[in-house]
Amino acid sequence: MGLLPLLQSDPLAFGLVVAILLLSLALHEWGHAITALWMGDSTAKEQGRVTLNPFKHLDLLGSAMILLVGFGWARPVPIYPPNFRHYRLGLFVVSIAGIVINLLIATFLALVLRWMLASGYLENPSGFVLVLAQAAAIAASINLTLAVFNLLPIPPLDGSKIVQSFLPLRWHPYIWRLEANPTYAIVAMLLLLTVLRQPLSSFLALVRTRFFDGFGL
Repeated sequence: MGLLPLLQSDPLAFGLVVAILLLSLALHEWGHAITALWMGDSTAKEQGRVTLNPFKHLDLLGSAMILLVGFGWARPVPIYPPNFRHYRLGLFVVSIAGIVINLLIATFLALVLRWMLASGYLENPSGFVLVLAQAAAIAASINLTLAVFNLLPIPPLDGSKIVQSFLPLRWHPYIWRLEANPTYAIVAMLLLLTVLRQPLSSFLALVRTRFFDGFGL
């Protein structure tokens, strides 16, 4: 589900969710950039991507997708894996960094909601407390969705590079060329928006349900 209905029903909650998501996207891409630097590749730093400024990371289509359907992407951080001190380890760590950050944000927000529930703040909540709880729940849900979505082993999503880090090295040049092919990227996105959209949405809904159930929410 996208965020546009929230804009119509509660503009304040919409604004809070967008602010959290801008920070979440920035942290996701910053995670890729900073771990790439730690692993020996300064490409992202040289292009100004080791920053928490969300506007350095936003992708127009990916941001629109979050508003419309509830999952999307930011502008990929440029990396040059041959620069990594340990190629396979670097590829794995850099690829999973953003996913871990999204999971941590979702967990933090779920813990805040759990604390609000346990403390009684949600028994008879004031208007602003209710808005905060609603924004935290939606932002947690979308961060969880972003993490799971990016785990898909479909180039250019992070999951494909995580899988790639375990594949034979002789396959890697073909994978990099595939990712660089704009036609492939268009076809992959069309599949995600059409054929795979319904099963993916159902799976994401199941993951969200299990996640919040785990926190007693």
